[in-house]
Amino acid sequence: MFTDMVGFTTSTQTNEADTLELLREQEELVRPLFNVHQGREIKSTGDGFLVEFDSALRAVQCAIDIQQHLHERNSQPGVTPIKLRIGIHLGDVEERGSDIFGDAVNIASRIEPLAVPGGLCISGQVFDQVRNKIPNRLERLEPKVLKNVRFPMDVYRVVLPWAGGEAEAMGPVPPRLAVLPLVNISPDPKDEYFADGLTEELISVLSAIRGLRVIARTSVSQYKGSGKPIAQIGSELGVSSVLEGSVRKADHQLRISLQLIDVRTQEHRWAMTYDRKLENVFAIQADVAERTAGALKIELLKSEREAIQERPTSSLEAYESYLRGIRAFQQSTGSGSEEFDTQAVRYFEEAIQKDPQFSGAYSYLANHLIGVMGTTRPGKDVFPRARELVVKALELNPNSSDAHTAQGNLAMQMDLDWARAESEFQQAIALNPSASTAHFWYGFLLGVLQRFGEAKEQYVMAIELDPLWLMPRLNLAATEDSLGDLDSAIALVEKLEGRSPRSPAVRATLAALYARVGRTDDAIQAVEPLKGASDLFSRAIRSGVLAILGRREESRALMADLESEQFREYAPLTMRAAFYVLWGENEKALDLLEQDFREGDKLLWNSYQLEFLDPLRDDPRFVAMLRAMKLPTSKPRRRAPALVGEKS
Repeated sequence: MFTDMVGFTTSTQTNEADTLELLREQEELVRPLFNVHQGREIKSTGDGFLVEFDSALRAVQCAIDIQQHLHERNSQPGVTPIKLRIGIHLGDVEERGSDIFGDAVNIASRIEPLAVPGGLCISGQVFDQVRNKIPNRLERLEPKVLKNVRFPMDVYRVVLPWAGGEAEAMGPVPPRLAVLPLVNISPDPKDEYFADGLTEELISVLSAIRGLRVIARTSVSQYKGSGKPIAQIGSELGVSSVLEGSVRKADHQLRISLQLIDVRTQEHRWAMTYDRKLENVFAIQADVAERTAGALKIELLKSEREAIQERPTSSLEAYESYLRGIRAFQQSTGSGSEEFDTQAVRYFEEAIQKDPQFSGAYSYLANHLIGVMGTTRPGKDVFPRARELVVKALELNPNSSDAHTAQGNLAMQMDLDWARAESEFQQAIALNPSASTAHFWYGFLLGVLQRFGEAKEQYVMAIELDPLWLMPRLNLAATEDSLGDLDSAIALVEKLEGRSPRSPAVRATLAALYARVGRTDDAIQAVEPLKGASDLFSRAIRSGVLAILGRREESRALMADLESEQFREYAPLTMRAAFYVLWGENEKALDLLEQDFREGDKLLWNSYQLEFLDPLRDDPRFVAMLRAMKLPTSKPRRRAPALVGEKS
């Protein structure tokens, strides 16, 4: 990858001091992004860089990220624009000391000038690697004869959302913001719940501003107590601004100190300390949202201003129970503890009892039941209560994005009403474009319906809004597999393994993909850390991989208690059926699937595309169940396991 600062030489001759300051600023902005995308800076070319990557996709993603950051910076009033041209080519290089040489380097340097200021061009070789893997449109230019290159080359322009006519259609790119976990400095350490809950509430309130994209809690929570500098956090999350601060709660008195920081300059966009009574906490949140919108030059719509200023509950006791529920939910997703699951439910139920008009408590509890507890116990034990909660939440607040997300999940998982589910997810996203969970579940639905290209778009959006959340990245890998790009799927999961080496979900997906391409030893190695684990999820993963590799007796030994009275953990009948297929007992598997369809959770929709169910694919009983669920009966493209069960 070559970058070049547009107009540097001319500007130096006009005003050398100012131009050198812009050069320094450009270097400070782009250099951290090389590391984020695993690039190696080879050298500075004076007003640009030569950077090497081990992946064409990472190189293109880095270039897009650079132009995104520069675009956000240039959009601020009163700044002198910094424009870069970027060119990328793929090929062999020769290393000499710390430098690299060869045709690939020369060609990349010839492609870079073909980009427009603020733009990005790639060679045909790079195009072959990244098409259908990035959300951007790729436009082929007229074949170019490049200097010192013998034959004309195919060159493509990566269309950036803010460029040309596309920018007019899409509008300006919304600024991106991260709300870091507020620090609890209360005299009582037990008030940690208040700081954690208030962090999530600020994320929720700020997400009501449609001209802003707010990073979800799953990603920002990982920075709690990390001590990482703002610049690093900004680069890792791809945000231009960070809101951070502290909370001190003493009885009914609050002191909340907050500051909105510009990631690029490290300067405060605004800073404020609120000394208020506890009952003023909602007014503080509204003021924070309005100050942030003002600092980022976002004009609030009347409906947005009303939503921000609306009190979610009239009962402070209900609100405190609600915040305690949020804290318990966060602890459950971090630890996998059922104790915290139970606590979360109890606190949300308390909030509802204390204020039966508290729509947010109904929505949060419904989503908790569906997304967490619904994976550890039968749906028929969880979903009816979730439906009651959703109906009430929407009755109290028809414009709740969270409630529509829950409604979409019920339509998908309980009713198998695909059209209703799609409508609900679309409405949730329209109400809150920053709702990463709505994008994730909409992508999941589209994958179930084998609309893989659309599913990929939704997963990419979920990742942009929640960059450190594991599940959309795993499902994006499964989608790449379904689109026919198994190599990209493996590369995506291998990268996740480096980030989350202890995640059973990552290991399960990686092992299944390795098994698909005949990498038997690698598949076994991927699940080796799960050896000796006693929990059902880990045992099932290891047993399944052994069965896929033909080691049926070892697989059976691991799951020997599958039908015994000692088997106390919740295991969907569809999971049990999958093992019988792997063990060659197809009739037993079909019996279990039909039992699940008649009286169970009807979960075949979630697994019918998996490769190891192929022996059942043409059986009339299997086809009849798919038709009853209004699912495609044709043989699907390959798909890695859909993983919804692990809390991540």
